[in-house]
Amino acid sequence: MANKSPSVHRTALLAGTAALLGLLTACGSGGSGTASSPTTLSGTAAPATDGGTSAAATATDSVTQSTGPSGEAASAKPSKTASSAVAAASGRCHTSELKATVGRNDPGAGQENFPIVLTNTSSHTCTVRGFPGAAFVDASGKQLGPDPKRESGSAPTTVTLAPGHSAWAGLTFSNPEVSGANPATPAALLVTPPDERASLKVTWTGGQVPVSGNSSSVFLTVFNPGTGA
Repeated sequence: MANKSPSVHRTALLAGTAALLGLLTACGSGGSGTASSPTTLSGTAAPATDGGTSAAATATDSVTQSTGPSGEAASAKPSKTASSAVAAASGRCHTSELKATVGRNDPGAGQENFPIVLTNTSSHTCTVRGFPGAAFVDASGKQLGPDPKRESGSAPTTVTLAPGHSAWAGLTFSNPEVSGANPATPAALLVTPPDERASLKVTWTGGQVPVSGNSSSVFLTVFNPGTGA
């Protein structure tokens, strides 16, 4: 048999080497022959699989945490800004929309302390802010003693009253039997809501009050939410 030329021998050798390299490449890829995933051009990683947390799962978890057991969105607590907006929209409580009462005395160290309570009797929300006006009167309507003084250091706040809700302010004076002030027993207390002119008349059942002499001053505090009880 004639010998093959060197060029033919080299061609056969190269072809065999190429076939061997192809076989090794197939084995290294697991033998599946599946092409590798294409590179994402946008730089965004593909969703994780087989134990990883996908972007969709993360988004679902976020929604679940922000909803209640029934699937409805959990209600957020009202912010101070929202509360201020409600108060501003409500408007001031007028005398005709309020009922005045005097709560139970809470005496201490020779002091008599009564809460003046204003209750919203209207069908809408309104606000009170600051000090009430007050005056003790006898059965004929004559004022007994000077006007009460405003307690120093009291910082007014706006109290929003829904229908049926109340606010209270303190009425404080020294017991005349302890202080030696000249006493009188009022028939009623006139209460004027903040920034109003008309008064509400409340029958007085708290006994004697100081009207003149030493330690005869009566003091008022600003309104706070509740009844002061």
